Amino acid sequence: MTLQLSPASIDLTVVLPCFNEQDCVAELTDELIAALDPHCLSYELLFVNDASTDSTADVLWQLQAERPCVRIVTHTINSGESAAQATGFRYARGRTIVTMDSDRQNDPADLPAFFDALERADVVCGVRSRREDDWVRRLSTRLANGFRNRLTGDRIADAGCTYRAFARDVVSELPVFNGMHRFLPTLLRWQGYTVVEIETNHRARTTGSSKYGVGNRLFRGIRDCLAMRWWKQRVVVARRTLVESDALRDLPLTPTARTNTSSTARPADPQVQAR
Repeated sequence: MTLQLSPASIDLTVVLPCFNEQDCVAELTDELIAALDPHCLSYELLFVNDASTDSTADVLWQLQAERPCVRIVTHTINSGESAAQATGFRYARGRTIVTMDSDRQNDPADLPAFFDALERADVVCGVRSRREDDWVRRLSTRLANGFRNRLTGDRIADAGCTYRAFARDVVSELPVFNGMHRFLPTLLRWQGYTVVEIETNHRARTTGSSKYGVGNRLFRGIRDCLAMRWWKQRVVVARRTLVESDALRDLPLTPTARTNTSSTARPADPQVQAR
């Protein structure tokens, strides 16, 4: 399954999954605009509202009316962070894509460091250097990272941090599944892309509540790690299996070739409303 991406027409898209973050999205928008204006000629803030049940949608519509850089995609069914990220990738128009949480714990001031690191890598992942969470969440994350790395054979320091940056083309071959966002750096590394990690500032949550805990991550995480071990053995590394020469690109397609290349699988993502 591959993602059908929108045409790239601007410099940057920041993909922002959100569920019940009515008290965060306005201040986060202001912070992002302040951080991006000196560095980007053109950008968009793409909020993916994952069927919020509070006033998040109303706040987002008001932000869109006031700030031209804000775009909104709305899930009609609550589908989780992985689905929200996949929807964001699909609708993103930026040549570079950044993902971050909407709870203001990721610091927009770190964005220039991501841009610098992208000059030497395809994927840049944040590592929360001083985690502003309680000891239970910090310990559970440390144990989960160790277990995950042992089973996958990869080395990702902070798989739970969704503050990341990509060249847009790298996400086109992602397998979309519930839990994808936790394994995204490993999935892309297995696809042949270069992944680097940088330290980022982590801020304490001041409003709202976390959507994750030990209870809703433990057994799902174990199952997903086992599935990843299987997938590692079966993956077709797209980046290394196709080389297209200039001469071949200019040849007309035969009727057979045209038929074979015209249909592309479309991900079965949740129902969305784009505006």
